[in-house]
Amino acid sequence: MSVISARPGHASAYLARAAVTAPSVHNSQPWLFVADGDRGIEVHADAGRRLPLADPHGREMLISCGAALFNVRLAMRHLGFKPVVRDFPDPGDPACLARVMWGAYAPPTGEEQRLYGALRRRHTVRGPLLTDPLPAGLLDALSEHAHVEGADLHVVGDTGGRRRLAALVRAGEDAQRGEPARVAEQAAWTWRLARPRADGVRADVTVQHPDFLPFAGRDYAGLVPMFPAPPRRGHGQSGLVAILGTDRDDRRAWLRAGQALERVLLHAAAHDVMAAFHTQPLELPHLRAQIRQTVGAGAFPQMILRLGYAPGVCPLPRRPLTEVLR
Repeated sequence: MSVISARPGHASAYLARAAVTAPSVHNSQPWLFVADGDRGIEVHADAGRRLPLADPHGREMLISCGAALFNVRLAMRHLGFKPVVRDFPDPGDPACLARVMWGAYAPPTGEEQRLYGALRRRHTVRGPLLTDPLPAGLLDALSEHAHVEGADLHVVGDTGGRRRLAALVRAGEDAQRGEPARVAEQAAWTWRLARPRADGVRADVTVQHPDFLPFAGRDYAGLVPMFPAPPRRGHGQSGLVAILGTDRDDRRAWLRAGQALERVLLHAAAHDVMAAFHTQPLELPHLRAQIRQTVGAGAFPQMILRLGYAPGVCPLPRRPLTEVLR
């Protein structure tokens, strides 16, 4: 394999720039890219960026890398080439998640161009969403996009299901706040404006109390010790709630889930709809099992999303290509 360094205009740099716009838990950006000469690019997991307590088996890390992999595929299509993907190509190197090669020429479709155009419009929401209804037909389209990538998007539309899911998110967040080691792990990925970083989450990423909504958020700013309860609550501002699931629960399923997630997020962002994530209960095995049994339609839950129009977003920085492309 020929390893080359990134340089302006190089095709691998172009692919990597698209890839790094993907979401990741705590904005940890747990990916590396290796240019495979002029043949394509490899997507690797950066195990040093896995969260040992929140993500001991690397499930969320692979979902994040799967989202980056979808962006690589999409960037190739934008240039008019079919990506040829081989997942886990090297049994001796578990960190090598996929090899993406340049395939035959084929003009991109209109939908592929719309998805590509949404790469830098998509941002993660951490807080309330507006109450405006979503466009007609969007939910069906999002479900179809998830299905194309081998996943299911289950909308939790009934009041009872939303309450059960919100209670499980609440339980997950409370459990994590009660474990000093988990609090420290999250704090390690949190930074303040006076000391900016190219990864992690800004402490003031949202101006709202993390318990403002029925779906508890992460306390990046450390507000809960000072203000145990929010001064008011945002009923009706949770947005549409959905669970992304897969029929299996192994490394291939996690990588597939990440690609489905990013495809869903980009189609939503193309319609100005953004997403918030709630992974707290999915990081605790007993709560994840309850979600599967009660509100997850029997699939293995890989991500909990809230979808809607955002009153504002706080874009987070990305690591420079010199750190992620080899």
